[in-house]
Amino acid sequence: MKVLILAGGFGTRLSEETEMRPKPMIQIGDKPILWHIMKIYSHYGFNEFVLLTGYKSHMIKEYFANYYLFNSDVTFDLGNNSMEIHRNEAESWKVTVLDTGLETMTGGRIKKAKDYIGNEPFLLTYGDGVCDVDISEIVKFHREHGKKVTMTAVQPEGRFGLLNIEEGDTITRFEEKPKGDGGWINGGFFVCEPSVMDYIDGNSTVFEQQPLMKLAADHELIAYKHHGFWKCMDTNRDRTQLIDLWTSNQAKWKKWH
Repeated sequence: MKVLILAGGFGTRLSEETEMRPKPMIQIGDKPILWHIMKIYSHYGFNEFVLLTGYKSHMIKEYFANYYLFNSDVTFDLGNNSMEIHRNEAESWKVTVLDTGLETMTGGRIKKAKDYIGNEPFLLTYGDGVCDVDISEIVKFHREHGKKVTMTAVQPEGRFGLLNIEEGDTITRFEEKPKGDGGWINGGFFVCEPSVMDYIDGNSTVFEQQPLMKLAADHELIAYKHHGFWKCMDTNRDRTQLIDLWTSNQAKWKKWH
């Protein structure tokens, strides 16, 4: 089962970073967030990726073109122009980088991968979010329920402390950054049947609008409720939080060794 990752947006809310690189290449620790996402899937045995790129696509291509070399110990013999690899820690990934266009919307990017996935179910997520969800369990859930799309639903952390104020303005309860307000949102980490492509018209289609709305109306969209960790890198504040989690060895999405 191939993994499609949406990695083509401009990332305007992180413009101080995305002026220099595409958003999925912003580093958490010494690796791009895209690498972290791929490691999540790889941990569960999914090692074939289709990256749906657009903005600064060449930087993602260059990263994987040099990946093997950058993760190796190497001796260069300049006299005879040879190179010897001594140690390599590169993953056994197969990575297809599709330049899906600068202005193409999420649905259009997905549809451009149609020839690469064939007539098989595929996994899909965004190139800016990490999660400790069990990918194998999502796939199992998807197969059991027989819908065209399974979406991982999450409850994001609140950004501010929650106060319970009773009559007389007395605060009876304070909770620092509670787990959402009870509402569920789209957390990415989808499992899709190939027939999803029929719901996408073209480059201007936003996957999160008409396609998902139509799938919901057709009762072909089901939620896999994830109660664990999920974090989207939408702002510089989010990026700083993810870096702090990673450097303090508290990165809950890190299931690999």
